[in-house]
Amino acid sequence: MYLEKDDERVLAGEFGETRQKMMEILVALGGVYGAERLVPIASAQVSGASYKTIGRWGLSWLQSLNARVVVPTVLNPIGMPQDRWQEFGIEEEFAARQTEVVEAYRRLGIKIECTCTPYYLRITEYGEHLAWSESSAVAYANSVLGARTNREGGPSALAAAIIGKTPYYGLHIVENRRPQVVVEVESGANHWGAIGYVAGKKVGNRIPIFTDIRPNRDQLKALGAAMAATGAVALFHVDKITPETRVFNFPTDDLDRVTVSGDEVRALFEEKEVEAVAVGCPHCSADELRELADLLKGKTTTKPLYIFAARGVAAANPDLVAAIEKSGARVITDTCMVVSPRMDEFGSIMVDSGKALAYVPGMCGALARIGTRKECVEVATS
Repeated sequence: MYLEKDDERVLAGEFGETRQKMMEILVALGGVYGAERLVPIASAQVSGASYKTIGRWGLSWLQSLNARVVVPTVLNPIGMPQDRWQEFGIEEEFAARQTEVVEAYRRLGIKIECTCTPYYLRITEYGEHLAWSESSAVAYANSVLGARTNREGGPSALAAAIIGKTPYYGLHIVENRRPQVVVEVESGANHWGAIGYVAGKKVGNRIPIFTDIRPNRDQLKALGAAMAATGAVALFHVDKITPETRVFNFPTDDLDRVTVSGDEVRALFEEKEVEAVAVGCPHCSADELRELADLLKGKTTTKPLYIFAARGVAAANPDLVAAIEKSGARVITDTCMVVSPRMDEFGSIMVDSGKALAYVPGMCGALARIGTRKECVEVATS
C-alpha cells in the first residue's frame, strides 16, 4: 500500500508509539483488503465504549494509548447514562469502571457524545469519507446521507481517528456501491424495522435496492439498522429516495430479486407478556420523541418504559423530555438497551425496532417482542 512520507514516518515510530500502533492497524487492514492507499476522513465514530462489552482488558488497552484524535470523533453508546446512573439502577462498581472508560476516551480527544446516531450531530455530508463503526450508523451514513464508510471495528475506527485516514477499499470506492439485489416489499408489510429484519436475513452482505417504497428518514433509519443486525448490510438504496439513486443510473434487470411478504412481517409480531418496554434502538430523533410524547399524553406507565436518545437530542428538546417523563417513562441518554447491564435484569423486553429484536436475546439474555411504537406505549401503560 502506498504511504505518503509523513505516514511512513508515523509507521517508523517518529511520532510516538501509539500513533505507530494505529498506523500498523491501518496498514494491516489495507493489506487484507488490497487497498492501494489511505484516504483522509472527515469524522470517526468509535464502538467498544461500554464496559459491559470491552471489560477490563479493553479498558487496560485504552489506558495504554497516548495520542489524540485529529478529526471530529464521537463514541457509540456506553453502558450507562453519564448522570442519573443510580436512578437507572446501575451498580457503583460498574459505574466506576465505565467512568474510567469514558475518561480514557476523553483523554484521546474524543467528544463524549455517546450515541449510535452521530448523524444527528451534523458532522458529515454527501460524498465524505468516514470511519464509523456502529452498524446502524454505517448503514445510515452510506445510504441516507451518501457518505462513504466501511463497517469498521472499534480499534480500526479509533486508529483512523488518530491518524486522520482510513484504507481506501470497499464502500469508499464508488464502483463498489452499486446495488447487487432487488428487494420488493409487499403491501401488507408495514413496519420498517420488521421489514429490515426479514430483508437482512435474505440479502446477507449484499447491497440491496428497494423499489416502490417511500420511507421517510426515521423509517430509513429503522430499515437499515435492522438489516445491519440480521444481515451485514452497510449500504442500501431506495429507488428515487436515497441520494445515490438520484445521482447514478442503477440498472436492475439482471439482479437477483427477493420479496418481503406481509405474512413474514406479521409472523414477527407475537403477543407475549413482557417485564419492560424499551424504545430507541437506534436512538430516537426529535420527531420520534414528539410522537412518544403525544402517545403518552394523559397516561401513566405500569411497566418500566425506557426511551433512549442521544444527549444532544434530549438537551435540545427539554419540553418533549418533560412531557414523556410526566407519564413515568424515562428518557435515557448515553446508553442503550443492548449495551447496558441494567437491561440484563429483565427476562422479557418489548421493543419497537428490528435491530433490538435481533440483538436483545443475545446481548441481554432476554426474550424480545416487537411492536409498533403505539403498541409499545399501550403495553407500558396498560
